[in-house]
Amino acid sequence: MAAPLESLKELKGLFFEILSAFDVGAVGPRLGRLGVKGRRDLETPSFLAISSRGAVSHLSPDVVSAHSQIGGVHMALEDFIERASTGTPPIMNCPGSSPLHTFTALPQSVITLLAPRRTPAVLAPNGHSNTAISVFTSTGFQVLSNKSYISYIQKLRPDIAIPLADVPYGSKPGTKRIAKMSDRTQEWVTEFINSKNDGQAMFAPILPIDSLSQWEYFNQLADELADGISGLAIYDSNLLPDIPATTALSRLPRLSLDEPSSPLQILRQVSLGMDIFTVPFITFATDAGIALTFRFPRPLPDGNVFSNDTGSSAIPLGIDMWSASHATSVTPLSTSCTCNTCTTHHRAFIQHLLSAKEMLGWVLIQIHNHHILSEFFAAIRESIRNGTFDADCDEFATFYESELPAKSGQGPRARGYHFKTEGPGEAKKNKAAWGNLGASDENVNGGLVPDERAGDLEEKGFAEKA
Repeated sequence: MAAPLESLKELKGLFFEILSAFDVGAVGPRLGRLGVKGRRDLETPSFLAISSRGAVSHLSPDVVSAHSQIGGVHMALEDFIERASTGTPPIMNCPGSSPLHTFTALPQSVITLLAPRRTPAVLAPNGHSNTAISVFTSTGFQVLSNKSYISYIQKLRPDIAIPLADVPYGSKPGTKRIAKMSDRTQEWVTEFINSKNDGQAMFAPILPIDSLSQWEYFNQLADELADGISGLAIYDSNLLPDIPATTALSRLPRLSLDEPSSPLQILRQVSLGMDIFTVPFITFATDAGIALTFRFPRPLPDGNVFSNDTGSSAIPLGIDMWSASHATSVTPLSTSCTCNTCTTHHRAFIQHLLSAKEMLGWVLIQIHNHHILSEFFAAIRESIRNGTFDADCDEFATFYESELPAKSGQGPRARGYHFKTEGPGEAKKNKAAWGNLGASDENVNGGLVPDERAGDLEEKGFAEKA
């Protein structure tokens, strides 16, 4: 008889248990439970919330604790370090047995995962070297060596760490680069395992290149490095069927860094055996003012009126709260939703907050969107448990559109350290906060500027030169 999960957590720090019928060589959906010592167990398939500088976007730690079912948070080291010739990043001076929890004030029940880069990551202008990668900090790009990254992990002690990987974000690597990618990642992972703290859980990265190009790396993970690996971090879900069908690798939890852009892509990855997800489209939807409304496998009796501009009978995956049609609606975002937003507020209030650029509007939508995704994964687990997952996926595809609604509103101010300037003449990502008195919104960028000459001001009727 297998040891209880709690006992295994005490022994190993992290444990993953497959709860459904399991065949080493089979590809298909599976149920599991991820246990981390001192944290709440994570039932899988499930997702980790994505953070920005250690915080879940739009949600304070007390809101995460009180009004969400978030079981884990994905963090990036590049959010906490910055380019400087001297000095130590403040997070490195944080005390306690779990500095990440202390620094970010996250609830102690939430699992922390630390990776070198955000998801999605900004494309670096320079390639990686044999000993380091480029990361995008709040003060620009800088080099992060594998040795330095290991020292950060040893100090910060995240519940789960992902080693450096030679991933070409946003670009297609050539033949020579592919060979280097596998060799570098294999070397970095080996060095990480040999240097990590006792009990530190590590998810080995699987590169977004064909399986043959990293077959030697796969074999080393399965044979020589298996004892030091707690899971797999997979950058391309299409590789799942190609991972060697050995007990050592097949029983490990699988984290998707493939960044699904819609619920249908999540379902496809679940069908391949993915366990844990990072889902950037939650925050993309929230920033766009879109309240997610999809349910699995079919819509609930809701009373909502669904419509779209395409003439299609498919139901939209969300509601655009920028639409003026919500300005007088006193119904919740979804009458069947039990989140704090839907049980406390109505559409007219949220639409007013967005129009007034009040951040509370995005907070309320983010609470709702995370609740919808938590319910989505709970329904997926129930479907797998009942043996109806394939049929339920087909039913979901017949009801809903394949992609999220397009953005129509402005959204909150863009955070500059999340974007890379593409070149001269690029339009500003944030609309100017002020402009020519009386000018229309469309002309606000052409109004007054801080260093405008007195003569120009006089011509516009704002002043007379002395």
